[in-house]
Amino acid sequence: MVMAGVLYVVATPIGNLEDFSRRGADILGSVATIAAEDTRRTRVLLEAIGVSGIPLVALHTHNEAAISADLIGRLRAGDDVALVSDAGTPLVSDPGFELVRACWEAGVAVRPVPGASAVAAVLSVCPLPAERYLFEGFLPARPGQRRERLRELLAGDVAVVFFEAPHRIAETLGELTDLAPERRVMVGREMTKVHEQYLCGPPEQVRATLEAGGQFRGEFVCLLERSGQAQAPAEVRRTMEILARELAPAQAARLGAALLGRNKRELYDLAMDLRD
Repeated sequence: MVMAGVLYVVATPIGNLEDFSRRGADILGSVATIAAEDTRRTRVLLEAIGVSGIPLVALHTHNEAAISADLIGRLRAGDDVALVSDAGTPLVSDPGFELVRACWEAGVAVRPVPGASAVAAVLSVCPLPAERYLFEGFLPARPGQRRERLRELLAGDVAVVFFEAPHRIAETLGELTDLAPERRVMVGREMTKVHEQYLCGPPEQVRATLEAGGQFRGEFVCLLERSGQAQAPAEVRRTMEILARELAPAQAARLGAALLGRNKRELYDLAMDLRD
């Protein structure tokens, strides 16, 4: 009886090729097949780590179902397969889920090979508290849907990490300015690459800095601070200080929302902070 192979889910560098792990390189050099989101980009990585002669198969959003069936056959026949995306970890806003699920259903072993992560990288250098966070992935591309989703995320009580495309980052920061001008956002651009850049502040300030430098290019990772952490404008803070001295936080937030036209949940968080 032939023993089934293993699917290795291999994280690749998010920019700097020197961040690739030795284990990841060893596995890419030993498997029978590499399933890659973009075979051209993967060939660049393979050349950098000195791996050659391993067959590559394109696996992306448009062909994943069909390719997964073929790869399951190879795995059942005993071949080991590595799954990689263009950058970072497969399945994290990248293709690969259908293949991983098919492996589980077929009883084929799936093993992670951890490595570079844009999410972990931005969290590690972020000046905003983010012990608890939600990973959103990419926001909706359509303006109306994106605005509605941002409105929902702004109401949450955890930090939010999301990816944004270069041709939409200006619009997204503009929408955040309209919805919550005081809510700070951190932006990491071209992380680990030659021109990497990190900005943090109100969305309008971040947008203006990017615009002034002509820097609406590259890949963006954003972290939006949670509700209640933003520094409230002086007028709002003074009003809530008075209300919080006389009323319970929930009552202060309700009255403050009516007086100031602000989000009640944010005012509740502020009232709680003022009590401490």
